[in-house]
Amino acid sequence: MTFVRRLGKTCAVTAVLLALWQLATLAAPPYILPPPAAVFARIYSARAQLLTHAAITLGEIGLGLLIGTALGGLTALALQYSRLLRELLAPLLVSSQAIPVYVLAPLLTLWFGLGILPKIIMTVLIIYFPITTAAYDGLRRTPPGYLDLAHSMGANAWRTLIHIRLPAALPSFASGLRVAVAIAPIGAVIGEWVGGSKGLGYLMTYANARSQSALLFAALTVLVIITLGLYTATDRLLNRLIRWQPVS
Repeated sequence: MTFVRRLGKTCAVTAVLLALWQLATLAAPPYILPPPAAVFARIYSARAQLLTHAAITLGEIGLGLLIGTALGGLTALALQYSRLLRELLAPLLVSSQAIPVYVLAPLLTLWFGLGILPKIIMTVLIIYFPITTAAYDGLRRTPPGYLDLAHSMGANAWRTLIHIRLPAALPSFASGLRVAVAIAPIGAVIGEWVGGSKGLGYLMTYANARSQSALLFAALTVLVIITLGLYTATDRLLNRLIRWQPVS
């Protein structure tokens, strides 16, 4: 029954958004804001083209998420267990957020070419900070009582990490991962905007340069669907992994 209610709410919200979109088209010409029907018709007519570019963008997002999550988790462990690294890396992590990541896209394209690598690096840069900070926050907020119990039972640092710290850090890490999944497509698309010949970001710039607004909105709609699908799948997986955490 819960699933049916959620589906009903999702459909209701979608219907309201589509209605607002349709109303907004009354105040703008079609070449600026095409109506929903025109966009959906374009999605159908260009489905093969959209699927080809969507598969490339999805691959970039997936690889960026895997690499960024691994790097963020390892960095969090290093910060937790090395005071020297905390003193060296913590200020760098915070100060790095003052640099808009998208300004690095032209440099990455210059250094690594027009292939998939700059897009993956952009995705990693986008998600690295939220993953690292969430994982580190979870590790350092392990309940002291758990650590005292492990110490009294003679557990070494490795067993304490595996059986105490990592499970205790999972809820916080899960929050960071949810944020990462939601913003990861930004990195891939920015990389495709700046220097790409494939992917949904490239297709958007291609359509925009030729005033094909319906195709542009079609690519954007597919990107939104991919993002929502990734977020929903990740959220369900994380809820299964941390079943002991109450969900209101």
